[in-house]
Amino acid sequence: MSNAERPHNPHAAHADLMGVEFDSYDTAREEITLRFTAPASFITPRGSVQGGLVAGFLDEAMGWAHVWATDHAEAPLNLEISMSLLRPVPAGPLIGKGRVVRRGRRVIFLEGQLLSDDGTLLASATSTAIPTPRPQGDA
Repeated sequence: MSNAERPHNPHAAHADLMGVEFDSYDTAREEITLRFTAPASFITPRGSVQGGLVAGFLDEAMGWAHVWATDHAEAPLNLEISMSLLRPVPAGPLIGKGRVVRRGRRVIFLEGQLLSDDGTLLASATSTAIPTPRPQGDA
């Protein structure tokens, strides 16, 4: 089975919770696009997705950008994530984009965006991480 035919992250409870689906990967840009479905249970009394959960969507997109850039051989171990919430994030369909900005042997720099289904930018993030061998538990 090719990577494009493989489920995004089989048997991973967090991916199921976020409703993650693989959309596409651009090899030249080292950029992945994932689709998410934010459930109503993620909504706070303010009416939008809780901020830490928004960070989870961004972390998923950024991390998988590195996984795909290394042909599924490595996974990033975050040292730091910085996030900006630009608009309230609603329940329902969302688009996550993750991109490798720079990849070295000892440190990698990633960036991510979370967009509404119509393409409106809702949140963005950057991450500094260590490249590590990818755990084999999630094929």
